[in-house]
Amino acid sequence: MSRNIKPEHSRERVNRAGHNVRSGSLTSEDIDVIENWRAAHNKILNDWQSNLRNRCKKNKKITFAQRLKRRNTIFDKLTRQPEMQLSRMHDIAGCRLIFPDIASLHEYRNSLHESRMKHVLRKADEAPYPYDYMEHPHPDNSGYRGIHDVFKYCARPGRSQEWNNLLVEIQYRTSSQHAWATAVEIAGHITGNYSKFDQGDEQQKEFFRLTSEIIARAHEGMTSCYPTATNREIIQRFTSLEQELHLLMRLKSLKIAGDLENFTKQNVILLLSNVEDERGQLTFTAYSYEYLPEATNKYFELEKKYGEKYDIVLVRAPSKESLMHAYKNYFSDSQDFDRLVIEGLELLKK
Repeated sequence: MSRNIKPEHSRERVNRAGHNVRSGSLTSEDIDVIENWRAAHNKILNDWQSNLRNRCKKNKKITFAQRLKRRNTIFDKLTRQPEMQLSRMHDIAGCRLIFPDIASLHEYRNSLHESRMKHVLRKADEAPYPYDYMEHPHPDNSGYRGIHDVFKYCARPGRSQEWNNLLVEIQYRTSSQHAWATAVEIAGHITGNYSKFDQGDEQQKEFFRLTSEIIARAHEGMTSCYPTATNREIIQRFTSLEQELHLLMRLKSLKIAGDLENFTKQNVILLLSNVEDERGQLTFTAYSYEYLPEATNKYFELEKKYGEKYDIVLVRAPSKESLMHAYKNYFSDSQDFDRLVIEGLELLKK
């Protein structure tokens, strides 16, 4: 079975389909164009994962996973960003690397940049460009921290050139930053306020700004959204807000139920319910496939059928443990985040 789906349409046609999403005039032909464009990114994901995973062998504490961007998320981004051209959307293909600390993150990233690969790193004077959300806070001041690189795919001479210039985003996070980002996604599921997409309740967004600041200061020796505030001010503001929201308490009590015991293939589709059941749990279902085209077809089918009811994602990871770590919002409670915040509050009191 062929594993590589080629882009079948011109960039002009792809952009026109994206424009029709934004204008509300989407046709079935447009959907076919978008789905082909999205599926074609699986080829570059597969090539990149081999490169990145090989580099992880030097440090067994690095976690790697990859994902193909959800269709609903693509549509939402096109709607929120009127100037966005679909052919230039840089995160349809995404790889995520999670590091034990900031030092190992920078060591890995610098080594990747210094390598002699053909793929082209987008520079700071281009768009999209490398985003360092540790040194430069996210423009929406959400509290998100991490570094994103964008690479332009370039095949070696003698190899097929059809995928050249497709973009892939590489996310680098520490385990602390990943715990925070996971909690943001879980909170979105249980409250319906998706802070990640700037759609959340203002109090919930403030909760995550403050917890980002607490984690950055206490565990990484850095600052986040409120660099000029004192530790006392951060603690007081968070304590007052938590007394009103009880969000940390709710996150601590939430459990996510599901079964990944049958993980045998590396291409996995995850479905996470957007509604808590009668036990106060979110539930997930997982499907695993040996071949990427088979997984992609099932992924698109499930999106059409359950797009509103479930959060659906197609991911790839070398092991069950890597998958559960990189996408822990599908499998576990927010215990790492809870611990980091509680410990952080105590450390900032000293």
